[in-house]
Amino acid sequence: MKNFFKSFILEKTGASSLQEKEVIQNLWSGYGKIIRVALKGCVTESVVVKNVQLPKQTNHPRGWNSDIGHQRKLKSYQVETNWYQNYSHKSSARLPKCFGVTQKEDEVLIILEDLDAAGFPIRKSAVAWKDIEICLEWLAKFHASYLGKVPKGLWETGTYWHLATRPQEMEVLSDISLKEAASKIDTQLNNCQFKTLVHGDAKLANFCFAEDGKVASVDFQYVGGGCGMKDVAYFVGSCLYEEDCERLETQILDTYFGYLHQASGSKNEALEKEWRALYHVAWADFHRFLKGWSPGHWKINSYSERITQSVIQNL
Repeated sequence: MKNFFKSFILEKTGASSLQEKEVIQNLWSGYGKIIRVALKGCVTESVVVKNVQLPKQTNHPRGWNSDIGHQRKLKSYQVETNWYQNYSHKSSARLPKCFGVTQKEDEVLIILEDLDAAGFPIRKSAVAWKDIEICLEWLAKFHASYLGKVPKGLWETGTYWHLATRPQEMEVLSDISLKEAASKIDTQLNNCQFKTLVHGDAKLANFCFAEDGKVASVDFQYVGGGCGMKDVAYFVGSCLYEEDCERLETQILDTYFGYLHQASGSKNEALEKEWRALYHVAWADFHRFLKGWSPGHWKINSYSERITQSVIQNL
């Protein structure tokens, strides 16, 4: 890490010295690192630093090397810095506090609260219903915090898979009926009356759990405007097999909307009616991306196929 960034961390945390403790994660396609930094001489024992280094050459794990992909990534980091500077403090859902953001030449640094140290050290690869419920509560609180907010400096349409930013995956999509319906599905989601800010990558891996049953979330590169069902459908698909997605569908939506009304302070029946009807549409929208991006992916299942065909027939 450059000395300029080390000095910035000391300034923003009030620490007298720091030590790079561990690399938590290398960012996608060589765009930098997420590092845990130990601090001395201040109240905060450690912070998590996202050090984005913008490469000239990119190497995507699935071979999607392109200027489109590079530009999408560049914007995603601009969005994340803007999110932490201007929006994150308004969330009633738990997320890391931001100590500061700075940029020098082709590098960006975001200093974040260490959620492990703050009591959220658990990451899960399998979930029980209670885990699903607290994540749905988190999403409901998050969406309630930003209902009606215009996404300035964020993605106009949130999520990393939305149609306008995924022409390559659309081009290679072999499901002709889905390919022909894709723009109508996208339009139906984008034209919803009730909009909020969506997390945009609300997979199970981005939730940090506490021993006492609380949860926080990270990774806001694809936050932007849209229907909250996009986050809910994507989250559910990230942690449940198809039989559970189908079996628990009504319970999932009832739970989410219960928490959404609670977090909003009143029951908005018009919003619930609109968004419930868009749950399958949001599911089909992600299914469209997935079938173009990774046709053999485990999430491509009979439940998703049935939902998608039903959505197409009802367009």
